[in-house]
Amino acid sequence: MTLRVLIADKLPPAAQTRLQAAGFEVQADASLKGDSLTERLRSFKPHALIVRSTKVLAAHFEAGSCLQLVVRAGAGVNTIDLDAASGQGVYVSNCPGMNAVAVAELAMGHVINADRQIADNVAAFRAGQWQKKAFGKAGGGLKGRTLGVIGCGAIGQAVIARARAFEMEIVAWSPSLTDGKAKALGAQRVEDPVEVARQADFLTIHVALTPATRGFIGEGIFEAMKPGAVIINTARGEVLDEAALARAVAEKGIRAGLDVFCDEPSGDGDWRSELADLPGVYGTHHVAASTAQAQEAVADEACRIVEAWGATGEAPNCVNLAQVNPATHTLVIRHADEVGVLARVLNMLSEAQINVQQMENIIFSGDNGAACARLQIEGSPEAELLARLRDHPHVFDVSLKGI
Repeated sequence: MTLRVLIADKLPPAAQTRLQAAGFEVQADASLKGDSLTERLRSFKPHALIVRSTKVLAAHFEAGSCLQLVVRAGAGVNTIDLDAASGQGVYVSNCPGMNAVAVAELAMGHVINADRQIADNVAAFRAGQWQKKAFGKAGGGLKGRTLGVIGCGAIGQAVIARARAFEMEIVAWSPSLTDGKAKALGAQRVEDPVEVARQADFLTIHVALTPATRGFIGEGIFEAMKPGAVIINTARGEVLDEAALARAVAEKGIRAGLDVFCDEPSGDGDWRSELADLPGVYGTHHVAASTAQAQEAVADEACRIVEAWGATGEAPNCVNLAQVNPATHTLVIRHADEVGVLARVLNMLSEAQINVQQMENIIFSGDNGAACARLQIEGSPEAELLARLRDHPHVFDVSLKGI
């Protein structure tokens, strides 16, 4: 059977060519979203779906009856209904780190712009104004000043590397950051995000959007920041409390470089943020990851994931697998490689209300090859059931051990 892949977003044409060369049937339509995506899922019946910013909702999983894999060609997966995917047994994978350099470059661009007021210089130039006296006093310079980094994944680490080239001092916090890792990065680890904010002249945010991080950058962070300090957000708009930022701008002269916003539109057109009217707040259009280099790297990773899944049935970078396996025991059954042996084993476990959480069956070589099945199960079979399993004419041995 030929596996079908739907690319429902803008990817380099080479991605479609690569997947077709690998034997997949591919359709690509960057205009698909909402109802049109639903209809295409019903008509094309893809086994895999690749998206960037296109939202994949519960209705799409219901419509995609053949769907087995969704790949987000990017790092975050907040545009994909993970509960709906898990409910349908669909793998969801992402492409972490592929656009880290691009995002780090824009973050540093915001740092430099906030310090030297480059955007304001350009606006005055285009308005026919020469303001060397005013703008000549703007820059404090970056050398020796402190950059605070909240979140030290691939993007945060890339920012640190670039800030060190500007001879900045780095303080950082991340849940998994250790003193040793911070030292290797050329940063000083501090105990919590508030302390990062307290020390920073520039504060840059690089955490994923999760229920725990929604509004994470709020009143406590802004209260700790120095008057006139700069905050940079190239992560997700919802990570930052925009109302708290507005108050900090008014009360403490906090400045900001923002590439993401809480209510940013899904397409080009008229849109205005109240933050645009605040002095010292600079905005870009959620373009941090939008370089040709980054898009090619992300597309290559998305293709790699689809190819690996097509070859093995397993999805690299899967984000919606259970983190805790409720299995309590491992049941090992050595048996003849004959039709019906495992079916009978599974049926007997089902009758005993014992659920199988994971299973593998390894086949041995030879004309009369045997097999070994390892089943992680939830619950402990009674001795009578184990005896019945051993009595099967094609079962050689049964063993059970706790996990």
